[in-house]
Amino acid sequence: MVKYLNQSEAINVDKDLFERYRFSVDQLMELAGQSCAIAIAKSYSLSENSNKVLVCCGPGNNGGDGLVCARHLKHFGYSPQIYYPKRPSNVLYERLLHQCVENDIPVLENQCIEEARDVTILQEYTIIVDALLGFSFKPPVREPFVHIINLLKSTTVPICSIDIPSGWDVENGPPQEGGIKPQMLISLTAPKLCASKFEGRFHYLGGRFMPKKLEMQYSLDLPEYVGTDLVIRLQ
Repeated sequence: MVKYLNQSEAINVDKDLFERYRFSVDQLMELAGQSCAIAIAKSYSLSENSNKVLVCCGPGNNGGDGLVCARHLKHFGYSPQIYYPKRPSNVLYERLLHQCVENDIPVLENQCIEEARDVTILQEYTIIVDALLGFSFKPPVREPFVHIINLLKSTTVPICSIDIPSGWDVENGPPQEGGIKPQMLISLTAPKLCASKFEGRFHYLGGRFMPKKLEMQYSLDLPEYVGTDLVIRLQ
């Protein structure tokens, strides 16, 4: 039985990866984002009429994973577009965004989403990648994410959430008033407690970079990846 991490355990696992095992932030971000793109490609096949993807990115590591995911989706033949309402002044994220732009991935003007009056603006997309808020998020949702999350709550377009659905409490799951209901969840490193409340169609684990000693330290009991696969389906 795979262990689901609480918030402090998730933070400590990341801290150990950085400090004890000497992974860099951009190294883990590349591995995580690539894993997310692979999971999406496994579940949502390409066709001439269904390859347009909206990737919604936040200002933290979750958003960085989204930027990497967008770049790999482009390489896989999808047509991603990026919505990035709060861009940090950070060299790492600037590089990741630059790589997307140089791969001809459009970055939307914020107003086109923020001034939308209803969810029909999202209907042109086949999939929406939710990379807005990660496991360090604590409710409630604040600006500038209130409007986009409200749109995501209402849309019928399949949502793929990276690590946790944005707006969910990392341990308790969706807020009482209702939250995003993603069709896909891609847990990174190990699932978080809120994943037990996930009722969607696809649940993948991405994180084949996890050192065995660290897995044993936290008694994670992760499943065995198959062959050279970077993701494994949990549900």
